[in-house]
Amino acid sequence: MRVHLVSFGPLKTVFPEGGLWRELSAGESVGGLLALLRHEGVVADDMLRSAAVAVNHEYAGLDQGLCDGDEVALLPPVSGGSEVLVQLVREPIDAVTMEREIKAGTDGAVCVFDGIVRNHTRGRQTLHLDYEAYEEMALRQMHELRVQAIAKFGVREVAIVHRLGRLLVGETSVLIAVASAHRGAAFDACRWVIDTLKKTVPIWKREQFVDGAVWADGEPFPEGIAEAKR
Repeated sequence: MRVHLVSFGPLKTVFPEGGLWRELSAGESVGGLLALLRHEGVVADDMLRSAAVAVNHEYAGLDQGLCDGDEVALLPPVSGGSEVLVQLVREPIDAVTMEREIKAGTDGAVCVFDGIVRNHTRGRQTLHLDYEAYEEMALRQMHELRVQAIAKFGVREVAIVHRLGRLLVGETSVLIAVASAHRGAAFDACRWVIDTLKKTVPIWKREQFVDGAVWADGEPFPEGIAEAKR
């Protein structure tokens, strides 16, 4: 069988411009392909250590089997300048720095959503919030949101940063910044990203009030995701 190999960003030179077609044994897996590329010296271990693999535009694990005609992409970590634009962090989020990093000369607008811990919820006084996540899946979903937003709204760049751990009142829990040539697209993309993130990215918060603590009610999953509804 034959698969089409492509690469991007810092890994762009691994394959020729436009990619290349490679013959593989029937039933070969992603992991087997990577092992073959390492053995042949096409790509070094240190290059692959932080890279992801996509098959037909979907992230793929090492065990995923390949089929004739598949497109296999090597993807370096998504970044803007020297800063990674999709992150889960445990330290305070620097909104000013993120906004500065995302700007470019072609932009006419940067729209920022800065989600802040407030001091009350439904009439109860908040002491702090504790956020936790299914981290590997959450990061993957956040990367996909960035890619989808750029394609859907035609914006130039999107940054998504979410804080984990304990947050105090007034601290930023999530920051989304969208850079675009036009303000309308930036506003629309920013709203779409936060609304979709709240429904699909596996991050949860526990609210600590002066009179007790609860896990915050999550927004319903989109149709087709929640298996319990079947």
